[in-house]
Amino acid sequence: MNASLLAEISRGGIKNIEVWCAHPHFNYAEQQAIRELASGLEEYGLVLHSLHAPTQRDLAPGRESGFPISISDPERVRRIDAVDEVKRALEVAERIPFRYLIQHIGNNRQAADGRSFDAAFNSLEHLVVFAKNRGVTIAVENTPGEFGCAASLQQFVKETHLKDLRYCFDIGHAHIDTGVAASLELMHERIVTTHLHDNHGEKDEHLLPGEGTIDWDAAMKTLRANPKELPLVLELKEKAAGDPSLDKVCEAFDKLEETAEKAVGGA
Repeated sequence: MNASLLAEISRGGIKNIEVWCAHPHFNYAEQQAIRELASGLEEYGLVLHSLHAPTQRDLAPGRESGFPISISDPERVRRIDAVDEVKRALEVAERIPFRYLIQHIGNNRQAADGRSFDAAFNSLEHLVVFAKNRGVTIAVENTPGEFGCAASLQQFVKETHLKDLRYCFDIGHAHIDTGVAASLELMHERIVTTHLHDNHGEKDEHLLPGEGTIDWDAAMKTLRANPKELPLVLELKEKAAGDPSLDKVCEAFDKLEETAEKAVGGA
């Protein structure tokens, strides 16, 4: 997350951003990286809307993946290590205020069993308070797989009574799972932010809206039916260097806002 990218984002008219806590993107544990991000945000008039919690650590340069971390790991030592990593990300709020930390409850292959639920509860019970003391709300994201799907999250919140926990609704993950409308129905009361991207219903492609098979007219109508006006956060995957371009991203934002306005008008 360098100054030239922040400048380009600002020139595109985007004012609020989410930053992913991964070392090649943003080294959240390094004070110099935090200072540089704070300086860039101030210089280009940008606001840090949210941070995406780390999902892996010790990522070596040139590698596409590192060692996965999970706050629901049944192994206590690994779970505590994951919680410590998330706390480091939350500590960024002491220098750069942000509203939401987007958190995965587990990994895609994890079963929704009692041990994982207990581990996630132990982690989040502590992290929710740690975040709140720094002005941050933890928003758990629905993810593909049995443990992170909308139905599993709903069951988790119902059983744990973590009243301050909220949701990040990921429309692409919902499309892979039981569908956008069904997932929204389960999650709508606690949604505070979103991840918007497209796919063909089979794998997590993170395409621009309109490049996959999501019905965006129906999706935006359902999203806008939420009592709260939810932020529209694009979460895209770079297919090649510079693709999608910022121009394409801005066009996607414009189309989403136009679709949202039509949905409200037609309601």
